[in-house]
Amino acid sequence: MSPRPYKLGRRQATTEQTRGRVISAARELLGASEGFNGFSIDAVAERAGVARMTVYYQFGSRRGLLEALFDDLAARHLLGPMRAAFACREPLDALADFIAAFSGFWASERVALRRLRGLTAIDRELEESVRARDERRRQGLQVIVRRLNEADRQSAFESFDATVDILLTLTGFEVFDSFAGATRSAAEVTTVIQRLAIAALDLSR
Repeated sequence: MSPRPYKLGRRQATTEQTRGRVISAARELLGASEGFNGFSIDAVAERAGVARMTVYYQFGSRRGLLEALFDDLAARHLLGPMRAAFACREPLDALADFIAAFSGFWASERVALRRLRGLTAIDRELEESVRARDERRRQGLQVIVRRLNEADRQSAFESFDATVDILLTLTGFEVFDSFAGATRSAAEVTTVIQRLAIAALDLSR
Protein backbone atom coordinates (compact mmCIF):
# COMPACT_ATOMS: atom_id res chain seq x y z
CA MET A 1 0.00 0.00 0.00
CA SER A 2 1.25 3.45 -0.87
CA PRO A 3 2.17 5.56 2.20
CA ARG A 4 1.03 8.71 0.43
CA PRO A 5 -2.49 8.97 1.99
CA TYR A 6 -0.94 8.57 5.44
CA LYS A 7 1.64 11.25 4.73
CA LEU A 8 -1.02 13.59 3.38
CA GLY A 9 -3.12 13.04 6.48
CA ARG A 10 -0.19 13.84 8.76
CA ARG A 11 0.68 16.90 6.71
CA GLN A 12 -2.89 18.20 6.94
CA ALA A 13 -2.99 17.59 10.69
CA THR A 14 0.28 19.49 11.08
CA THR A 15 -1.07 22.35 8.97
CA GLU A 16 -4.23 22.55 11.08
CA GLN A 17 -2.19 22.53 14.29
CA THR A 18 -0.02 25.35 12.97
CA ARG A 19 -3.09 27.32 11.93
CA GLY A 20 -4.56 26.86 15.39
CA ARG A 21 -1.36 28.06 17.07
CA VAL A 22 -1.28 31.18 14.90
CA ILE A 23 -4.92 32.02 15.65
CA SER A 24 -4.33 31.48 19.37
CA ALA A 25 -1.30 33.76 19.23
CA ALA A 26 -3.32 36.45 17.47
CA ARG A 27 -6.08 36.17 20.08
CA GLU A 28 -3.58 36.49 22.93
CA LEU A 29 -1.89 39.52 21.39
CA LEU A 30 -5.18 41.31 20.72
CA GLY A 31 -6.17 40.76 24.33
CA ALA A 32 -2.77 41.72 25.76
CA SER A 33 -2.38 44.68 28.09
CA GLU A 34 -0.11 46.54 25.68
CA GLY A 35 -3.02 46.78 23.24
CA PHE A 36 -3.06 46.69 19.47
CA ASN A 37 0.33 48.39 19.26
CA GLY A 38 1.83 45.01 20.10
CA PHE A 39 -0.02 43.29 17.27
CA SER A 40 1.77 42.56 14.00
CA ILE A 41 2.36 39.60 11.72
CA ASP A 42 5.90 39.37 13.09
CA ALA A 43 4.66 39.39 16.68
CA VAL A 44 2.03 36.74 15.93
CA ALA A 45 4.59 34.54 14.18
CA GLU A 46 7.02 34.85 17.07
CA ARG A 47 4.40 33.98 19.68
CA ALA A 48 3.15 31.04 17.60
CA GLY A 49 6.70 29.78 17.04
CA VAL A 50 6.47 29.86 13.25
CA ALA A 51 8.10 31.79 10.43
CA ARG A 52 6.55 35.07 9.28
CA MET A 53 5.94 33.60 5.83
CA THR A 54 4.03 30.72 7.39
CA VAL A 55 1.44 33.19 8.65
CA TYR A 56 1.11 34.72 5.19
CA TYR A 57 0.92 31.26 3.62
CA GLN A 58 -1.89 30.24 5.96
CA PHE A 59 -3.93 33.45 5.92
CA GLY A 60 -2.75 35.58 3.01
CA SER A 61 -2.76 38.90 4.86
CA ARG A 62 -3.38 40.57 8.21
CA ARG A 63 -7.05 40.92 7.28
CA GLY A 64 -7.22 37.20 6.50
CA LEU A 65 -5.75 36.41 9.90
CA LEU A 66 -8.17 38.71 11.73
CA GLU A 67 -11.15 37.25 9.87
CA ALA A 68 -9.97 33.75 10.75
CA LEU A 69 -9.71 34.83 14.38
CA PHE A 70 -13.27 36.19 14.31
CA ASP A 71 -14.52 32.93 12.77
CA ASP A 72 -12.64 30.90 15.36
CA LEU A 73 -14.18 32.88 18.23
CA ALA A 74 -17.65 32.41 16.73
CA ALA A 75 -17.11 28.67 16.32
CA ARG A 76 -15.97 28.38 19.93
CA HIS A 77 -18.50 30.59 21.67
CA LEU A 78 -21.46 31.41 19.42
CA LEU A 79 -22.56 28.74 16.96
CA GLY A 80 -23.73 26.20 19.54
CA PRO A 81 -25.85 28.66 21.54
CA MET A 82 -27.25 30.08 18.30
CA ARG A 83 -28.40 26.65 17.15
CA ALA A 84 -30.08 26.16 20.51
CA ALA A 85 -31.80 29.55 20.23
CA PHE A 86 -33.33 28.79 16.85
CA ALA A 87 -34.44 25.37 18.09
CA CYS A 88 -36.76 27.02 20.64
CA ARG A 89 -40.41 26.52 19.75
CA GLU A 90 -41.57 29.76 21.38
CA PRO A 91 -40.28 32.84 19.50
CA LEU A 92 -39.92 34.93 22.67
CA ASP A 93 -37.75 32.18 24.14
CA ALA A 94 -35.77 32.12 20.90
CA LEU A 95 -35.19 35.88 21.20
CA ALA A 96 -34.13 35.58 24.84
CA ASP A 97 -31.67 32.81 23.96
CA PHE A 98 -30.44 34.77 20.92
CA ILE A 99 -29.62 37.70 23.20
CA ALA A 100 -27.93 35.38 25.70
CA ALA A 101 -25.90 33.78 22.90
CA PHE A 102 -24.47 37.10 21.76
CA SER A 103 -23.88 38.34 25.30
CA GLY A 104 -21.86 35.19 25.95
CA PHE A 105 -20.00 35.65 22.69
CA TRP A 106 -19.13 39.29 23.34
CA ALA A 107 -17.99 38.41 26.87
CA SER A 108 -15.88 35.44 25.75
CA GLU A 109 -12.96 37.54 24.46
CA ARG A 110 -14.22 41.03 25.27
CA VAL A 111 -10.94 42.95 24.94
CA ALA A 112 -9.91 41.20 21.73
CA LEU A 113 -13.35 41.73 20.18
CA ARG A 114 -13.39 45.39 21.20
CA ARG A 115 -10.05 45.94 19.50
CA LEU A 116 -10.99 43.84 16.50
CA ARG A 117 -14.17 45.83 15.92
CA GLY A 118 -12.37 49.07 16.67
CA LEU A 119 -9.99 48.38 13.81
CA THR A 120 -12.86 48.85 11.37
CA ALA A 121 -12.41 52.61 11.80
CA ILE A 122 -9.06 52.45 9.99
CA ASP A 123 -9.35 49.27 7.92
CA ARG A 124 -12.04 49.47 5.24
CA GLU A 125 -11.76 45.83 4.21
CA LEU A 126 -12.09 44.64 7.79
CA GLU A 127 -15.05 47.00 8.20
CA GLU A 128 -16.76 45.26 5.29
CA SER A 129 -16.07 41.89 6.87
CA VAL A 130 -17.50 42.93 10.25
CA ARG A 131 -20.53 44.47 8.57
CA ALA A 132 -21.15 41.19 6.76
CA ARG A 133 -21.14 39.40 10.10
CA ASP A 134 -23.49 41.98 11.58
CA GLU A 135 -25.76 41.44 8.58
CA ARG A 136 -25.95 37.75 9.44
CA ARG A 137 -27.05 38.76 12.94
CA ARG A 138 -29.72 40.95 11.35
CA GLN A 139 -30.94 38.02 9.26
CA GLY A 140 -31.25 35.89 12.38
CA LEU A 141 -33.32 38.60 14.06
CA GLN A 142 -35.53 38.89 10.98
CA VAL A 143 -36.37 35.20 11.32
CA ILE A 144 -37.29 35.65 14.98
CA VAL A 145 -39.39 38.78 14.41
CA ARG A 146 -41.29 37.01 11.61
CA ARG A 147 -41.99 34.15 14.00
CA LEU A 148 -43.24 36.62 16.60
CA ASN A 149 -45.60 38.16 14.04
CA GLU A 150 -46.88 34.75 13.01
CA ALA A 151 -47.52 33.82 16.62
CA ASP A 152 -49.58 36.97 17.27
CA ARG A 153 -51.03 38.15 13.96
CA GLN A 154 -53.55 40.51 15.58
CA SER A 155 -50.73 42.47 17.20
CA ALA A 156 -48.09 42.46 14.48
CA PHE A 157 -45.29 45.00 14.50
CA GLU A 158 -46.13 48.23 12.70
CA SER A 159 -42.61 48.51 11.32
CA PHE A 160 -40.85 45.21 10.78
CA ASP A 161 -37.58 46.80 9.67
CA ALA A 162 -37.49 49.29 12.55
CA THR A 163 -38.12 46.50 15.05
CA VAL A 164 -35.26 44.47 13.62
CA ASP A 165 -33.01 47.55 13.67
CA ILE A 166 -33.73 48.13 17.35
CA LEU A 167 -32.97 44.52 18.23
CA LEU A 168 -29.83 44.61 16.09
CA THR A 169 -28.60 47.60 18.08
CA LEU A 170 -29.44 45.98 21.42
CA THR A 171 -27.58 42.77 20.54
CA GLY A 172 -24.47 44.54 19.23
CA PHE A 173 -21.08 44.52 20.90
CA GLU A 174 -21.07 48.23 21.66
CA VAL A 175 -24.28 48.03 23.72
CA PHE A 176 -23.03 44.94 25.55
CA ASP A 177 -19.67 46.56 26.27
CA SER A 178 -21.31 49.75 27.54
CA PHE A 179 -23.69 47.94 29.89
CA ALA A 180 -21.03 45.54 31.13
CA GLY A 181 -18.69 48.32 32.16
CA ALA A 182 -16.15 47.19 34.71
CA THR A 183 -18.47 45.28 37.04
CA ARG A 184 -21.48 43.62 35.37
CA SER A 185 -21.32 39.97 34.38
CA ALA A 186 -22.52 38.63 31.03
CA ALA A 187 -25.58 37.18 32.80
CA GLU A 188 -26.47 40.56 34.31
CA VAL A 189 -26.11 42.32 30.97
CA THR A 190 -28.17 39.61 29.29
CA THR A 191 -31.04 40.26 31.69
CA VAL A 192 -30.91 44.02 31.06
CA ILE A 193 -30.91 43.61 27.27
CA GLN A 194 -33.68 41.01 27.35
CA ARG A 195 -35.88 43.46 29.30
CA LEU A 196 -35.08 46.29 26.90
CA ALA A 197 -35.90 44.02 23.95
CA ILE A 198 -39.32 43.14 25.40
CA ALA A 199 -40.02 46.83 26.01
CA ALA A 200 -38.98 47.64 22.44
CA LEU A 201 -41.29 44.96 21.08
CA ASP A 202 -44.21 46.37 23.03
CA LEU A 203 -43.51 49.88 21.73
CA SER A 204 -43.26 48.61 18.15
CA ARG A 205 -46.77 47.15 18.09
